[in-house]
Amino acid sequence: MGNRGMEELIPLVNRLQDAFSAIGQTCDLDLPQIAVVGGQSSGKSSVLENFVGRDFLPRGSGIVTRRPLILQLISSTSEHAEFLHCKGKKFTDFNDVRQEIKAETDRVTGTNKGISSIPINLRVYSPNVLNLTLIDLPGITKVPVGDQPPDIEYQIRDMIMQFICRENCLILAVTPANMDLANSDALKLAKDVDPQGHRTIGVITKLDLMDKGTDVRDVLENRLLPLRRGYVGVVNRSQKDIEGKKDISAALAAERRFFKSHPAYRHMADCMGTPYLQRLLNQQLTNHICDTLPALRSRLQGQLLSLDKEAEEYKCLNPDDPSRKTKALMQLIQHFGLDFEKRIEGSGDQVDTVELSGGAKINRIFHERFPFELVKMEFDEKELRREISYAIKNIHGIRTGLFTPDMAFEAIVKKQIVKLKGPCLKCVDMVIQELINTVQQCTSKLESFPKLREETERIVTTHIRERESQAKDQVLLSLEIQLSYINTNHEDFIGFFRVYLSPLTFSPQVIRKGWLTINNISLIKGGAKEYWFMLTAESLSWFKDDEEKEKKYMLPLDNLKVRDIEKGFMSSKHVFAIFNTEQRNVYKDYRHLELACDTQDEVDSWKASLLRAGVYPEKTTVDGEGSAQAESFSMDPQLERQVETIRNLVDSYMSIVYKSIRDLMPKTIMHLVINNVEEFIHSELLAQLYSSGDQYSLMDESPEQALRREEVLGTHAALKEALNIITDISTSTISTPLPPPVDNSWLHSETRGLE
Repeated sequence: MGNRGMEELIPLVNRLQDAFSAIGQTCDLDLPQIAVVGGQSSGKSSVLENFVGRDFLPRGSGIVTRRPLILQLISSTSEHAEFLHCKGKKFTDFNDVRQEIKAETDRVTGTNKGISSIPINLRVYSPNVLNLTLIDLPGITKVPVGDQPPDIEYQIRDMIMQFICRENCLILAVTPANMDLANSDALKLAKDVDPQGHRTIGVITKLDLMDKGTDVRDVLENRLLPLRRGYVGVVNRSQKDIEGKKDISAALAAERRFFKSHPAYRHMADCMGTPYLQRLLNQQLTNHICDTLPALRSRLQGQLLSLDKEAEEYKCLNPDDPSRKTKALMQLIQHFGLDFEKRIEGSGDQVDTVELSGGAKINRIFHERFPFELVKMEFDEKELRREISYAIKNIHGIRTGLFTPDMAFEAIVKKQIVKLKGPCLKCVDMVIQELINTVQQCTSKLESFPKLREETERIVTTHIRERESQAKDQVLLSLEIQLSYINTNHEDFIGFFRVYLSPLTFSPQVIRKGWLTINNISLIKGGAKEYWFMLTAESLSWFKDDEEKEKKYMLPLDNLKVRDIEKGFMSSKHVFAIFNTEQRNVYKDYRHLELACDTQDEVDSWKASLLRAGVYPEKTTVDGEGSAQAESFSMDPQLERQVETIRNLVDSYMSIVYKSIRDLMPKTIMHLVINNVEEFIHSELLAQLYSSGDQYSLMDESPEQALRREEVLGTHAALKEALNIITDISTSTISTPLPPPVDNSWLHSETRGLE
């Protein structure tokens, strides 16, 4: 006879298992384990057999169960058993199962009552069970016999605790009716791991063996020594019944007659016996299933939601319909164009927070990588001055020049402009590579149609390469234009013609005012004051306002140089100093004069103005270079002055060129490449795909995609079915609340007494 208490749940859970198998997943209901704990010969193995509905466990006196038996019940259409240690062998006769359990126990523990914590794993496949785990544990004993070790009691206790301490283990604490319940080791162990009694059920066995006139009515009514889930009385088969081959169905009928006829138990006969215990366990399983279903339903709904969009697309796609192929081709190319545009131009929807998109990377190339490449072109200062010197000498030839030749300036500037070709072409290369990468990222969404993806990449990449050639030609043309005319009349160029103009007056409108201090001490007591400055080729003068204009201070420019001063830790000013190369006082008793400005731009403006007046920056030399420079320039002060002049003029003019190139390069690439490619994708790509060959073959699915479509549609349908089954289980199962707590302090006091 099977467990009839589970017959209503079995079909629904089996349907759910089938639905999960269809989607290649396991039904994670995680049903509880049921551990039967009790002393030797307490009848726990019989309780387990009655629950399963099969007679398959070894019988005898003393300790029979000497190894844990982990029994996995698996719902199946056929009935058989398998042992983990006998892989591939099926047992259809449960008498053979009993003999194999005995043989495997003896193999590890010997034949003289030895024990072992190594479990025996048995799987029973049957249409009358649910997928859950039952555990038959060795009986609790205190006196070692045979080959048992002296600490047998503690070894068995530790073995039992390994299983019942799990929160997902339901404990059946089995106690014979003919022993003192207060001394029940099974109840004490259960209390240790389940102090609140949430998962402990007391089972009283051998009620039919009590002395005449005695009963355990108070215990079964949960009035004496109460438990939260109460007690259930059962009557198992006797050894004589087992030897006489009395089947379980007959034993259950006899048990029923016993409770109906016994004067102490007849009023609660419906709450006693193995069938009621089965129903109680069934309700526990039902409660667990009801607790598990919400999380399971949420997981399935999440999976279904993630597949909804893809499944809907596959439902609308008929791979054998030409009209649908044409429509799908147009939609895919349209989506490809929009995706490319979003990646380049940026978009507020579906923002990538993991890495930079194509447009953001190109922006970095324009405004970080390309300027960095220009900065990396820093030339060798020593070599540049030597080149300027040779250019001046070669232009003067046999004569000694009185003036700085502008042809030397142009020769050096053109040589520097030619060096810009490398960084400019590298900038184009980096942008082109990023565009190709973006195209490949966008076509990855076409992987369902490999021919279409390959042809799209080929057409767009070919067009990008064509535009790359035009962009490079335009960049080289721009540099040729720069070389064709050196505009020394540019408004930002310091220029030859401004060097000796006198006088020069700086007003606030052109940011020529600053703070004047001497050794960081204000000239005007009481704080720093604002001054006006006038610079001529002979002197630098300053005054506070128009009223004191006639009281201006004069500073001769002979033998003056400019040097940078490091900014102080707490100072926000940018400072530079004017000093005399012959170690003379610059002003009154001060060896140098410091000028402080709010910004670096103001400092640069001051240096340019001083340069035009003939006050040059102090030369900084690297070790080992001083002798070479002295050899080149120190013997000819006039040549040194001319080299310094051209050196600063080259800096001034190249800064104009750099600024122009930095502005022109992004515009050139955007116009000739990026905007053109976007327009090509939107207006010409589809036409070129149609003209490349058979457009229907472009929409041929890959074998992987065809398999994916079948899997998605099948999984989508199975998920819907599983959710419907969960709804059926939810409506057909009713949870029962946990009984209220009871006073089980008796168990605490007994435990303390034993300690």
